Amino acid sequence: MKTENKINQRKYFAGIDIGTTKIVAIIGCENQYGKLEILGYGMAKSQGIFRGIVGNIGKTIDSIEQAVAQAQAKAGVIISEAYVGIAGQHIKSNEASDYITRENLDEIIEEKDLETLCQCVLSSKNRYPGEEVIHILPQEYKVDNQEDIHDPIGMVGSRLEGTFLIITGQVAPIRNIQRCISKAGLLLKGLTLEPIASSASVLSEEEKDAGVALVDIGGGTTDLAIFKEGYIRYTAVVPFGGNIIDKDIKEGCGVFDKQAEQLKIRFGSAWPEYTKENEVINIQMFKGREPQEIQVTNLARIIRCRMEEIIEAVFNEIKNYGYDQPRKKLIAGIVLTGGGSELKDLPQLVEYLTGLPTRIGHPNEHLASNTPADLSSPKFATAIGLLIDGIERERNGGQHMDFPQSGAVPSIPEEPTVEEPVHEIIEPVASEPVPPVVEQPQETEKEEEQKPEKKNIIRTISDKFTDFFKTME
Repeated sequence: MKTENKINQRKYFAGIDIGTTKIVAIIGCENQYGKLEILGYGMAKSQGIFRGIVGNIGKTIDSIEQAVAQAQAKAGVIISEAYVGIAGQHIKSNEASDYITRENLDEIIEEKDLETLCQCVLSSKNRYPGEEVIHILPQEYKVDNQEDIHDPIGMVGSRLEGTFLIITGQVAPIRNIQRCISKAGLLLKGLTLEPIASSASVLSEEEKDAGVALVDIGGGTTDLAIFKEGYIRYTAVVPFGGNIIDKDIKEGCGVFDKQAEQLKIRFGSAWPEYTKENEVINIQMFKGREPQEIQVTNLARIIRCRMEEIIEAVFNEIKNYGYDQPRKKLIAGIVLTGGGSELKDLPQLVEYLTGLPTRIGHPNEHLASNTPADLSSPKFATAIGLLIDGIERERNGGQHMDFPQSGAVPSIPEEPTVEEPVHEIIEPVASEPVPPVVEQPQETEKEEEQKPEKKNIIRTISDKFTDFFKTME
């Protein structure tokens, strides 16, 4: 078959985003223009995940299998390996420094010297009991008395010093994710912090250089990653996300769980002043009873109250980073992504509370022109970023993912979707009805040929020593 011949000629990657509300699996490859071509994707309701941490192994495995089965059926391939995102309140970041002394001054600094330096950092006091290194990210290097060096390869000197941002997570949550992936029949190819993965799909290199705060609003947590001068400088996790807004709507409006989510998505706004006072939503709560009236303005007030709390918690972390210092200014402001960022009028509220320019981050810049429009949504940013991360690791010397194609590919039917009973929501009644505003995804730019990128030596070293650290457990 033509499809099978096409599949066998390409390198394919799989990314799995394990979130509190949903699990997304995506299969794709890089086309001739350097764009990401999505072959298939699947999404399942997340079961057993609480604030980014696995709370029920069995339910989480079932959700992963469901999402992967849908993606495989659409792509027509069977995946055996995957890049997986990790988040949660147990994630920590610490800055660590160390140095090595080089004996031969005539020899230039090579990759092996950076490896030795990383080994010194990981073997020092910065290694915390009960925690495992996820990423070791360089901040800056010093060669003798020369400071602010980003890439010391090719230089000469006797003393090589480096400062690194070490991102760690508790061993138990990491092992639980690894177990879930293994029990789902997949090999864990790589583990990536979710905001780092999202940054690969929604941030430009110019923004990372100028200074930008990426805010990934999920269902259970809100993740923060700050970039400056091209490097990630700070990470943090706020232990609440969009789900807490649904709970407030449920209690404040006296509706059911599913209705609360629908109200937020269809009629919700983070800015009550933009709603009309006379706009009313009629909800049929119970059969045979009068519909319940909910004012859109009151709904927006409930949403704004909780959203302000989330934004202020994120802004406090940005303040802890020291964004008001001259060398740490966030010129590019804030980029919102994740499913929670799709809330109407949210960028205006963030700008009002922080004073920083804000935009919504869509992953469409890296997608091929034939990609389905719904994949441009911010809720797919992490999964798409995991694919980009996998391609980058492959380019930097990582092993190629092998999708078995021996004979006919087993047919994996999509699991039937069991829709939960949804109570009727009657459209708003107002003197001047205003239709819900649906934000259209940005158009994908015309594909242009991409020049081969320079090998990222620093990233390769980080991956090598993350693996080295795991072998020392």
